[in-house]
Amino acid sequence: MWRQLIDDPEAWKETSGTAMFTYALITGVKNGWLNKKTYGAAARKEWLALIEYINKDDELTEVCAGTNIKNSREHYLNRLRIVGDLHGQAPLLWCATALLRYKQ
Repeated sequence: MWRQLIDDPEAWKETSGTAMFTYALITGVKNGWLNKKTYGAAARKEWLALIEYINKDDELTEVCAGTNIKNSREHYLNRLRIVGDLHGQAPLLWCATALLRYKQ
């Protein structure tokens, strides 16, 4: 899982960004742009982590509320964690679609 601040080990694990990175890796591997052994394993690990954040109502949890730019670490660390927000749900669906579309 990628974190709310990707280079801060104290930041919380965030699903919308993780889903976007996962989609990019899946697409890159399936199109031959990225090394399958290296990036395929990473994409699989990310996908399996992401699906653990789907609740009983099929909503993605731990999605960061929309964030405006601010020069403050605390601003980002204290962003609301929301459930079922479309900017988290959509990238999760992109991943699922990419996995199905590019079956090899």
